[in-house]
Parts: sequence; C-alpha cells; structure tokens
Amino acid sequence: MNTATKRGAATHGQVARKLAGVDALEIKVTIPDNQIDAALNRYSLTVDNDEERYIYFFDTPNLDLFTAGMIARARRIVGEQDDSTVKFRPVVPNEVPTSWRKFAGFKLEADASETGVVKSASLTMPTGKGLINQVVAGKKTIAKLFTQEQEDFLASIGKQHIDYNNLSVLGPLQAHRWQFEDPACPWRITAELWKREDGARLMEISIKTPVIQAAAAIAGFMGFLAEVGAEQDLKQQTKTRWALQHYADLLRKKKI
Repeated sequence: MNTATKRGAATHGQVARKLAGVDALEIKVTIPDNQIDAALNRYSLTVDNDEERYIYFFDTPNLDLFTAGMIARARRIVGEQDDSTVKFRPVVPNEVPTSWRKFAGFKLEADASETGVVKSASLTMPTGKGLINQVVAGKKTIAKLFTQEQEDFLASIGKQHIDYNNLSVLGPLQAHRWQFEDPACPWRITAELWKREDGARLMEISIKTPVIQAAAAIAGFMGFLAEVGAEQDLKQQTKTRWALQHYADLLRKKKI
C-alpha cells in the first residue's frame, strides 16, 4: 500500500469513527451575502421554482433551550403539510433508543461543516392546518404545536423537558429551498436561503450522503465548491444560531 493510499484509508477510518451510529451525513457550507445573487443566477434559482417556507423558533430571550442543546421549531410550508420539530444536539448515537425509529419523522444524523461534525437526534411531527398562525397570533399556546411523543423524546434523549410558558416566538424566517444537480457534483445539491425581517440573508448549500461515502463526499464536495469558485464564509455559522441570536436580541431590547 503506497503512502497516498494509506493516507486515504486513514482519513476514511477517522471519518467513520466520528460518524459511528448515525444514519446519514449532511455536509453544509454557508456562502457570503455578496455571493448569494451569483449563486442564484448560476443555477436559475427563483421564487418561481422554490419551496417556500416560514420558520418559527421558540426559546427564551436568553436562549436557554439553545444553550441546553435543544431546538423547538415550527415550519409553515406553502402548499405542503406544516410541521414542528424538537431536536437535541449533540448526542451519542448508541445512547439513543432504537424504539424512536418507528416514527417517520425521526432522524439520527450528523452535520459536517467548516467547524466540525455535530451529531443530532430529532423528531418531526405534522401540525394542524392553520395552527402555527393561531399560535403566532397568540390565540393558542406554543405547547399546542408539540405532541406528547415529542415531549417524551426530549425526556428520553436529553433528560430535558420544555416549559412552554417561558418561551417566546422567534421569527418568522422566510426561507426559499431548492434542490438541483450540477454535472460537476455527483451528489444532489440543496440550497436554502433564509431572510430575516431586517433584510439580512444567509444562504446554505449542502449535500446528503450515506455514512459509508462520508470521506469521499466531504473531499469531493469541497473540491466542487473550489472548482466553481464558491467563497466559503470564514465566519460560518449555522442558520439556526444566526436566526436565534437576532430575534433574541430583539426580545431583550423590548424588555428594557
């Protein structure tokens, strides 16, 4: 075995160990705002061929849930079924009970980015039509968006529970989502553009791959980005953190 082959085998082994126990890997990269329009134009991504979503998070002004590794979210998807999600991260995959796999909305996956790999477990459940709007308008409580199964999930995975009475609505984020292909990339690409009420934008592009392909996918996707001239955001942060910090700041200012 030559040196290059040994190096590749070692890299594959390191990645495999990091991802042990998860079902899939999502490789995510954010791009700077000054490159968003170029990316949209390159792939002809417009509001006419997107999936439009409105995303709401629920947390305290001090982001107590987020700090504890929990995320509570609801999505209103135009023309599709609305849903709510509870997520806990990081997790140790072999400590997540297999019984949760009976739910179609359960995910045990890893996100890879410039800052490393984070494993998460989440449970998404459908919500009633119009319920998200009623909660945002204050006509129904935030707790109505989440099921008993989601409550049990957080208690099981993170030994945590949510006191919905202490939470506020953070958002909405207007989101546009596209899936497309590029001949230079062997994986289907997802692009998601989030817009805040202050006009700020964040765009994330990603691919999903089985864990067995992880090492090749990470190297290949990063090589593809370099080839097409994409400038990765050196201050890269997750969409969730970017959104939560902004809306939490607004909440705290209102309380002053």
